[in-house]
Amino acid sequence: MADQPVFQIFDEIAPTYDRTNRILSGGIDIYWRRKMASFLPKTEKIKLLDLATGTGDQLLSLLKNSPRIHQAVGIDLSEQMLKIGRTKLKAYAHQATLKMASATAIPYLENTFDSATMSFGIRNVDNVSQCLREIHRVLRPQGRALILEFSLPTNALVQKSYLLYLNKILPHIGKLISAHAEAYTYLARTIQAFPQAEAFCKLMQEAGFRSVKAHPLTFGIVTIYLGEK
Repeated sequence: MADQPVFQIFDEIAPTYDRTNRILSGGIDIYWRRKMASFLPKTEKIKLLDLATGTGDQLLSLLKNSPRIHQAVGIDLSEQMLKIGRTKLKAYAHQATLKMASATAIPYLENTFDSATMSFGIRNVDNVSQCLREIHRVLRPQGRALILEFSLPTNALVQKSYLLYLNKILPHIGKLISAHAEAYTYLARTIQAFPQAEAFCKLMQEAGFRSVKAHPLTFGIVTIYLGEK
């Protein structure tokens, strides 16, 4: 597991990925992804980049909930996830494309996009600061980065219950559905190791973003981080 590239893990769990997400989150991940659309810039005809797009869940939600998105591209390193995403996004093929690419080496010129989104993916990159610098580079001036990521609740009682679920229950459910227990043990481990709230905001600021804010949702189980170029 330690030597296996993360994108290969996602290739392996791709067939059950969406179903597992719905079950493990109790369906609330649909709300989290929909909430992202409310933070998009007010620009008309938004050109959008969705990083670590996976099976396209976040991109599909944004397209459904924001008619201002004129053109969109999703990138990911897992070809198996992208295959599923292309099927799900067929109705939007005229305005959205998916391609294999890395979030730490984005294959676009600087000042290309009005907004860049990334949901539950930045924990998995091998260099978080490099990823943030790349996002900043490809955004246009006044462009907006939106990063949705798991976080830890600040309330002690809620956090205790959440950690119990994360470490003891989630891996077992993940194994039952996907037959890949280590993928969900990895999920629990990376959530706890990832920079929280102010620490992640500081990383965004160091990458060049301004007006950085953290917007916790659902008792702080997830947070939407916003930063502008």
